[in-house]
Amino acid sequence: MDHTAPPLRTATLEPKLPPLGEAGPQPPASPAAPGRPPVRLRALDGLRLLAAMMVCLYHYGGRDGDVSRAWGTSPRNVFPDWSQAFAYGSLGVQIFFVISGFVICMSGWGRGLRAFAVSRVSRLFPAYWAAVVLVTAVFALPVVVYDPVSPSDALVNLTMLQMPLGADRVLGVCWTLWVELRFYVLFAVFVVIPGATRRRVVLFCAAWTMAAVLGDAADEPLLDLVLMPEYAPFFIGGIGLYLLHRFGHDATAWGIVAVSWLLGQHYAVERLWHAPDPRFFSYRPSWVIVAVVTVGFAAVAAVALGRLSWMNWRWLTVAGALTYPFYLVHEHLGWVVIHALNHGLGLPHAVVLPVTVASMLLLAWLLYRLVEIPLTPRLKRALTPPRPSDAPVPPVPRR
Repeated sequence: MDHTAPPLRTATLEPKLPPLGEAGPQPPASPAAPGRPPVRLRALDGLRLLAAMMVCLYHYGGRDGDVSRAWGTSPRNVFPDWSQAFAYGSLGVQIFFVISGFVICMSGWGRGLRAFAVSRVSRLFPAYWAAVVLVTAVFALPVVVYDPVSPSDALVNLTMLQMPLGADRVLGVCWTLWVELRFYVLFAVFVVIPGATRRRVVLFCAAWTMAAVLGDAADEPLLDLVLMPEYAPFFIGGIGLYLLHRFGHDATAWGIVAVSWLLGQHYAVERLWHAPDPRFFSYRPSWVIVAVVTVGFAAVAAVALGRLSWMNWRWLTVAGALTYPFYLVHEHLGWVVIHALNHGLGLPHAVVLPVTVASMLLLAWLLYRLVEIPLTPRLKRALTPPRPSDAPVPPVPRR
């Protein structure tokens, strides 16, 4: 059974893959020793972009569906030698979730609830709103072969709550943001509000792991919705890796990571593996799925333990900044570009793929420069109450 997103109700839109999800937050600087400036984990920025590229290749050449209309045939015919490899790109989503667990624990440590919530809202929504408006407008053009969602559902999408409300999705990957939001709520309630400490975070990881397993066994939809058994191990594994990063080698933290990896590979195989069958687009052997998940955990572990600190190139910060807007727009707008280059200009497939990826990266850069840079700090200021020292001084009454 292929690991796909919940189906869209529109006939022409069926974006299937996971993503943040991470979508997600920009990795903050790593805590440093007193008196030293914080060190940015630039390798984590690069890993985020790599995970986004995996998802992108999956959407363009590793699955059937609406992308076949853009290519004019199944991607397995377009990329006979590469489509099987591209199919593993769906696991970029699981890597995103491990990174998200690491980053959210890092950014939430020492913050109050309001500061945590403001940081998440100001980070996620500006680019998201722009992507929803842009995709809706492009899909409304007569020359585009894909149908837009209804105006009402497009407006609901602006809340990022379309998934629980059953509205059609403007962005196929937005279902991963819904997963991320639920993780943020759990982390805020059980860690941020009482205050992050090592003991409290360890208890949170242990309790969520056990609750998710029991919820899965109970087969209760509400428990699945809240506890997210198939995704929880990846977030929890990322949190365990942050504990290793913050406090050093520790048997408890390693235990959290090990259990999360064991459970995570189980859910990845369960959702992605199927017996060889010509009706399926691809056959992904279970051992390769386990290997990719393992490499994802190992890569984040290498960052956490400082093994990749030599990757301190400035361009990785830019790469990390482009990841989120790229992730939001690459799927649906990529279909439009592929269709235009393939059917309109008749370019070779070997040219269409890199040009499409490059165009989505350029669009992501524009969204970053024109939307995120100006709007994120403004939204953050608007949601942050002024400090007493910042409050306007009332005029002195005249006598």
